[in-house]
Amino acid sequence: MIFLCGAFYAVLCVFSIVTGLIYMSGRRELNPLELSDHFMEKLQDPERKAAFAKKMGGVTFVVGIVQGITAYAMFKAGSPVLYGIAMGFTLFSIGSVLVKLTGKINLFPLLKLTAYVIILIVLLLGSTRAMFFG
Repeated sequence: MIFLCGAFYAVLCVFSIVTGLIYMSGRRELNPLELSDHFMEKLQDPERKAAFAKKMGGVTFVVGIVQGITAYAMFKAGSPVLYGIAMGFTLFSIGSVLVKLTGKINLFPLLKLTAYVIILIVLLLGSTRAMFFG
């Protein structure tokens, strides 16, 4: 099961890095599914929206790198540090999706939230934790 969780983060890693590069290049607008309606209302000015998309691209790129590190931590396992990385980023991801869900409930963030909660449960299982601690 931990392998599937690592595979999920590996796929997200590639997706986030590619998406981040696309946003930073200015070739794509912000995905309204990722941000609350309230936040999208603040970005009515096209120049402000484009500038924010580039900044968001940088953040998305960095998140992709961290997702890759988290995938590695899950695939490699065996140490408390790797367990801590996997647990910490999963908790961060849950918090991030909860913030994005504020004022806007839709399927995409709900699916991500569900996946992160499943990963958290897997990480909390005693057998999985024992794998990380040896």
